[in-house]
Amino acid sequence: MSTESDNFEAAIKSKSEESVAEFDQRHKGFVAVLHEYLHKFPFLVPLVVMIVAVIAFGLINPNFYRVNTLSVILQQVGIVGILGIAQALVILTAGIDLSVGAMLVFITVIMGQFSFRYGIPAELTILIGIAAGAVMGYCNGWMVARLRLPPFIVTLGTWQIILAANFIYSRNETIRSQDIEQQAASLQFWGKIFQIGDARVTYGVIAFLILVGIFAYILSSTAWGRHVYAVGDDKEAAQLAGVDTDKVLIQVYMIAGLLCGIAAWVAIGRFGAISPGASTGVQGNIQSITAVVIGGISLFGGRGSIIGMFLGALIVGVFEMGLRLAGADAQWTFLLIGVLIIAAVTVDQWIRKVSG
Repeated sequence: MSTESDNFEAAIKSKSEESVAEFDQRHKGFVAVLHEYLHKFPFLVPLVVMIVAVIAFGLINPNFYRVNTLSVILQQVGIVGILGIAQALVILTAGIDLSVGAMLVFITVIMGQFSFRYGIPAELTILIGIAAGAVMGYCNGWMVARLRLPPFIVTLGTWQIILAANFIYSRNETIRSQDIEQQAASLQFWGKIFQIGDARVTYGVIAFLILVGIFAYILSSTAWGRHVYAVGDDKEAAQLAGVDTDKVLIQVYMIAGLLCGIAAWVAIGRFGAISPGASTGVQGNIQSITAVVIGGISLFGGRGSIIGMFLGALIVGVFEMGLRLAGADAQWTFLLIGVLIIAAVTVDQWIRKVSG
């Protein structure tokens, strides 16, 4: 008799627990569901923004939907996108790298000067330039990880140092596109164009898309990627869990520097010439951070994805091209991008506040 009673009570208890769970799920509000999805998939916001922007600009000017226009957008965001991958890795660890633009310009100068001043084959100078980027990134990471200096201060300082070294070493000399084409054509490899239907695509776009795929996989499907998120989310907890946080930080900054080297090579192909005064030295920092923030990667670390950064970079390109075709003043681009940045940070803060 007691056995039947126990079974009956257990069944009632089990049913009761299931009913409560179903009731809670059934009455979950729209805001709670929205927060849950945005927390799991932070790239949803930039995806929606990009879709709306593409539709809006297409209605304003049907030429926006031309395949050639979309391919031009990809070419424009390719360099910033590669810098954005570097910046995303650093920001995911709750850091920031203000030196990526300066590194890019200095590496283009290194590649050019080593080829023309010292007569080293272009293929070797490319490797030297990329290695130089990794070394500069290592120095940033070492100061952040070992000396415990704030990433903002470290990279602000190295940004100034690298820009100064760039002008001192280059003697402010510009290497012309035609000279590079004749004597060091490999430096312009990523600027070569091939046709896909009506679209004219550069090899630099392909490099950008491949890097997005590689790092999206690394961050989502490897132990190292999980360690990057863990360091950004809670460094002390990551240390207690056995993660060598200093090693991860140094590796992240080093890879960021290496990516700057690749971006420099792509930039030479895109612009043809090598100039120590290229605006990328300053704008590259702002543009890469913009792509990361609009792409839903949290400035506080530990949340976001490379796919989000990719969408963020595309949004910037879509707005620039769409407003240009609409005949709007260029300042409207800065205004709208500024609004998007503030909105993206606001959404991130709201998600964190609700989560807490």
